[in-house]
Amino acid sequence: MQGTIATFDSGSRSGTLLLDDGTELAFDAPAFDASGLRKLRLGQRVDIDAGQDGRVRQVRIPGVD
Repeated sequence: MQGTIATFDSGSRSGTLLLDDGTELAFDAPAFDASGLRKLRLGQRVDIDAGQDGRVRQVRIPGVD
């Protein structure tokens, strides 16, 4: 799935993103930490891995492995 970063708090390492269908989805520190990234910026495009429960497990920048 892909979306765009809507909010990001570098202190808590959590935020929200807007999926391409307009749905807002929250992610927490473990999902951000799993990415290996240091920061995200508002409006940045991301790929996400979501579990069967709908929770975000990882936030990644498309094309960056």
